[in-house]
Amino acid sequence: MFRLWRGLKTVVRTSPANTHHYHTIQAIPRECTGSRISSRDRAQGRIPAVVFSQGLLEKNPSNRSPSRKQILTAERKQIRSIIKSVQLPFFCSTRFQLQIRAGSGSSVLLESGTVLPIKIHRDEESGKILNLVFVWADEGTELKVDVPVVFKGLEDCPGLKKGGYFKVIRSSLMFQCPAEHIPQKIEVDVSKLDIDGRVLMHDIEVHPSMKLLSKNESMPICKIAPTYIENPEPIKV
Repeated sequence: MFRLWRGLKTVVRTSPANTHHYHTIQAIPRECTGSRISSRDRAQGRIPAVVFSQGLLEKNPSNRSPSRKQILTAERKQIRSIIKSVQLPFFCSTRFQLQIRAGSGSSVLLESGTVLPIKIHRDEESGKILNLVFVWADEGTELKVDVPVVFKGLEDCPGLKKGGYFKVIRSSLMFQCPAEHIPQKIEVDVSKLDIDGRVLMHDIEVHPSMKLLSKNESMPICKIAPTYIENPEPIKV
């Protein structure tokens, strides 16, 4: 089910907060770090990863929470499968179960919890995943998350039918909220937008616990711009 809000010109939907319990990431600890160790792990089909509390990123040391930092590796094949299933744009706005085992194939569970991916490091040339960064995202944990915005209804948009063009100004919005209320995506229906129509940040209605991290909430996230012809040729009569 989606939550649905209707405005004068748009319909805004936020996907429900979701934890992909059927995707449990299996990881094992790394005792050593460094480029050589990481290269060896990648050669063995594993991806180096780290998970910690997001509070560790706070600039003010007094605001930092206990890190629960774990240096890990995950199986590349499983991570690829998860990203394909969830779809890449929504990977970093989806919570997953994480199980840290004593070793590959071990039944000994060292630690488990819910995590949120926050960064994927890729090789610039090949695009292969080099490293993954997660934060603990257990229920009640306050997190900052960049939520993707998906635009729907372009094929029915009257502004586009009149010759305007669709301009995306923000493809995602940053929120701070409890982990359990993180939406996987925000859908904006632009099927009613005419030329010069726009959707503003404050038009997006989300769970009351979600705080939009923007200094100017009246900024548009998209608009239908008119098409202007520079130096038009004179009409021949």
